[in-house]
Amino acid sequence: MRKVLFSDLGLVDYATAWDLQTRLFKETIDKKITNRSKPDNEQLTTEDHLLFCEHPHVYTLGKSGKQSHLLLNEQGLREKGVQFFPIDRGGDITYHGPGQIVGYPIFDLDHHFTDIHRYLRTLEEAVIGTLEAYGIKAGRIDGLTGVWLDWNEPQKARKICAFGIRASRWVTMHGFAFNVNTDLSYFQNIVPCGIADKGVTSMANELGGEVDIEAVKKRLRLEIADLFDAELVG
Repeated sequence: MRKVLFSDLGLVDYATAWDLQTRLFKETIDKKITNRSKPDNEQLTTEDHLLFCEHPHVYTLGKSGKQSHLLLNEQGLREKGVQFFPIDRGGDITYHGPGQIVGYPIFDLDHHFTDIHRYLRTLEEAVIGTLEAYGIKAGRIDGLTGVWLDWNEPQKARKICAFGIRASRWVTMHGFAFNVNTDLSYFQNIVPCGIADKGVTSMANELGGEVDIEAVKKRLRLEIADLFDAELVG
């Protein structure tokens, strides 16, 4: 069973978490590059990390996203107290804020499965399983990464968890944003993930009241550990 080093960073500035991810990502890749010139008995061991956190209000734009999907100018961002970061993950624009579980797996997929599509589907499945434990039925929409409610009804479909990753040499970074007690009004200032005709929701919105986010984190950790056949330590 693969060990994954787990850390819950709590409420942390986006740039701080990005710097930490980048350092862990680079350390892992550097080890893999070094291993190419080492014999089998001198191979360096890479580690897997899973970071959970919440961020102060921030919009992030993936490298394939459109700036026009941010519906605020610089003054509007300042007035609402929201930061904005163009970043190096896939996907378009999304929102992070308090009450949302943001997960950053820095995984060496050589120790799991070298398949990015399967990796994303496995993370989605962990969220789907977590929601099922709370009586919320969730699923996927073909061609749209993420976890959705009423996914079979286009007019009612709404996203509860967004995904966007970067991968190099089968090492991953960035990850997912799972709306638990999220203030959904912040999504009104963007075209979430570049999808104009679908809504966004949260567990609190669906269940009619605030949810114990620590309990959700615990369940999500169990789902991720099970699906990746891993032991989360730390």
